[in-house]
Amino acid sequence: MPYFDAASAAPLHPVAREALLASLDEGWADPARLYREGRRGRLLLDAAREAAAEAVGCRPDELVFTPSGTQAVHSGVSGALAARRRVGRRLLHSAVEHSSVLHAAEVHEAAGGSRAELAVDRTGRVAAGDVAAALGPDTALVCLQSANHEVGTEQPVEEVAALCREAGVPLLVDAAQSLPWGPVPGGWSLLTASAHKWGGPPGVGLLAVRKGTRFAAQGPRDERESGRSPGFENIPAVVAAAASLRALRAGPETADEAARLRRLVDRIRTRVPELVPDVEVVGDPVHRLPHLVTFSCLYVDGEALLHELDRAGFSVSSGSSCTSSTLTPSHVLRAMGVLSEGNVRVSLPYGTDEADVERFLDVLPQVVRAVRERLGVPAAGRETAATTAGGAAEAAPAGEEPGEPAEPAGLVVDSLGKRCPLPVIELAKAIHEVPVGGTVTVLSDDEAARQDIPAWCTMRDQEYVGERPAERGAAYVVRRRA
Repeated sequence: MPYFDAASAAPLHPVAREALLASLDEGWADPARLYREGRRGRLLLDAAREAAAEAVGCRPDELVFTPSGTQAVHSGVSGALAARRRVGRRLLHSAVEHSSVLHAAEVHEAAGGSRAELAVDRTGRVAAGDVAAALGPDTALVCLQSANHEVGTEQPVEEVAALCREAGVPLLVDAAQSLPWGPVPGGWSLLTASAHKWGGPPGVGLLAVRKGTRFAAQGPRDERESGRSPGFENIPAVVAAAASLRALRAGPETADEAARLRRLVDRIRTRVPELVPDVEVVGDPVHRLPHLVTFSCLYVDGEALLHELDRAGFSVSSGSSCTSSTLTPSHVLRAMGVLSEGNVRVSLPYGTDEADVERFLDVLPQVVRAVRERLGVPAAGRETAATTAGGAAEAAPAGEEPGEPAEPAGLVVDSLGKRCPLPVIELAKAIHEVPVGGTVTVLSDDEAARQDIPAWCTMRDQEYVGERPAERGAAYVVRRRA
């Protein structure tokens, strides 16, 4: 069964498996002890630290191992902010950071600090100029991922690092997604990563803090990992993580595999819109991770789509609100202003068979068509069939406020209580029931509608007028332009 979700967790690397099994017999003792077994554990831990530091591009004494990548982020953010408390308490981060950064920012704000989000463009990329404009004398820390975990867009780390260095502000880079493909460029101050993203075992993270960067570890401390990550080290897992990371750097195989996977992803990016109608491929087409592609399908329930792909033998991920217990769209897709419904993230692991990608491209159109049919979306001419506006004049007004100029004849579509993608489907069916210039107002209490209705307008060349409060939820007004 093809596994296409390496961005969540990559399959265990063969070198990691071998190192894990070997170190189980050698690395079980306390590395802080001076007897033979402890010294053996310390040697394994030190060797792993040296290998990981070389791969990251830092000194061994600048790197510590943590119980997870999330813990590395939390420790890095809190330690850097605490050390610069007298300078200021303002945290800058992009709007598309991993949830671990956002959660750390929320804790900082709750404790009396402040934070500001840096907007991204439609590809999910931060503009270095926006960072320069946002930096101020009270800025304590800037957080910027090296590449996005949902859409693969790479960030301008080198440019931002130069700006931060000039302003005297440390930069924390979340390198979880990009480190498997090479060291992170630029003069970062702190860096975090997670072993299960590159084929190491889960439960191992990295936190690197450059010499000269002020850092004050928070919470209870002990003598282990320079006081930055308390608790007994999981030496076998750490050894396996470092061994697999070193294996990825050992020869030209990584670069060759990255180029091969990039070609496969380019094929997906090109062919999916050709094979499946009404699809938006998102993320930067050039400045991106080599193995990851994300696209969204109009009129599709994301959860149903993932289930059908799973039944067809493909493991993929999604940022659709339909696949989330919160029923809110992915914060990444929301910040980008792109469609969230029917979202599919394909992230290819090392060694992906080209034939599996071809079979995915064969299966996907059938799966999307089946899901749309179950939702009552016509197989063709979803909203392109020409219809007369004969019934439009009899329709309810669009709900103008007193004193506002009268709108052209409009329809009100009641989608209250309906979840994605039903409000958009009903909008698509209704738009041609009003004349050009007329409006359709969609009543919806689904948070995803706030994102997906404007995205639908962009894709279908209709005018999004705006949103107004309603008795329940909100009223989204769309004017027919074509």
